[in-house]
Amino acid sequence: MPRNRAIVLLSAGHACVDVYQGAVAALVPFFVAERAYTYAAASGVVLAASLLSSVTQPLFGALTDRWTMPWLLPASTLLGGLGIALSGLAGSYALTLAAVAVSGIGVAAYHPESARIARRAAGGGHGAMGWFSLGGNLGFAAAPVLVTAVVATGGLRLSPLLAVPALAGAVLCLPVLRAPERTASPGSGAAAPAGTDDRVSMVKLSLAVVCRSVAFVGLSTFLSFHVPQQTTGGTAAGTAALFVLYLGGAAGTVLGSRLAGRWPRVRVARVAYPLTAAAVAGVVFVPGPAIHLFVALASIGLYVPFSLQVTLAQDYLPRHLGTASGIVLGLAVSAGGLAGPLIGHLADVTSLRTALIPLILMPVLSWLLFRTLPEPAVPGRPKAPTTAPAAPAAVPGRPV
Repeated sequence: MPRNRAIVLLSAGHACVDVYQGAVAALVPFFVAERAYTYAAASGVVLAASLLSSVTQPLFGALTDRWTMPWLLPASTLLGGLGIALSGLAGSYALTLAAVAVSGIGVAAYHPESARIARRAAGGGHGAMGWFSLGGNLGFAAAPVLVTAVVATGGLRLSPLLAVPALAGAVLCLPVLRAPERTASPGSGAAAPAGTDDRVSMVKLSLAVVCRSVAFVGLSTFLSFHVPQQTTGGTAAGTAALFVLYLGGAAGTVLGSRLAGRWPRVRVARVAYPLTAAAVAGVVFVPGPAIHLFVALASIGLYVPFSLQVTLAQDYLPRHLGTASGIVLGLAVSAGGLAGPLIGHLADVTSLRTALIPLILMPVLSWLLFRTLPEPAVPGRPKAPTTAPAAPAAVPGRPV
């Protein structure tokens, strides 16, 4: 299969899957409205989707390092859609949690194998991986629009209609199912590339991703409540802000890929995270319509390092691509949900603005961790130093 066609299909399939990550946060206001959930209970829904996804995604990554499992792409896509489709029909809180947890497992099973296949189809290029990540961002952005269009018209009972993207995604990935068999080494889920695993750097990168995740998932969970309070708007204002948050992620992913073509990935992330902290502060404290500008800036800043972190992880663990993808993609979109109930409880006992203030510190912590990370060596070139040289053209180990 031609490389460009494979990347386009994988990106489109990624969009269909990540609709269900964005759908969880988009459904929260409707759960609150129809079922009178508290902030803590609403954040528990996000936690249910995040917890199993965060834990199981590295496990699926380890499995794909041992065996080629392309069938996971359509199967996990359908499972992700099934859970969200059933979440609106579940009458009890426990059944709702179980439904979104099933969706989280589907999402977890999809990402490690799809990222490994995308890397092979891309030939290790950061630009092509950026397009793959962009698909997921667009799926996130479409989620609040799709959920609002379906649920706002007929209530949560229409949630089965949200399974349509899963059906489309399963069909889209079918043409690329045989591609890994032609590129991977026989009997292995991933070829064993040259290089040595840098586990220390991988741990630091993972912690940075966790901090970034807390900021993003915290915003995506509570933004639809916070923005109406800051703008005196209604549900529509919150939905619009959530759409801006997810769409800004698409712009940030493209920007990050372009910047990585000129400067080392670690340096790009070091610049992005402090700017992101300032933008998150604007989201928390700035009232009125200007808050949407800060939402867009925060989203762009959070997503500039996103696809770069995936390729960094794979370069830090070149012998375990599936595990690296599972850890970073799982943590990037899931681990932040673990902090959700704490933020929700703090909002219940104080105020929502007070509960969101700790999110400002998360990009700062990511920046501090990135200051300790080296740029991984590119085969045939020496490893880049931790402290980047002044002239970009003189940086060894620049991504190809």
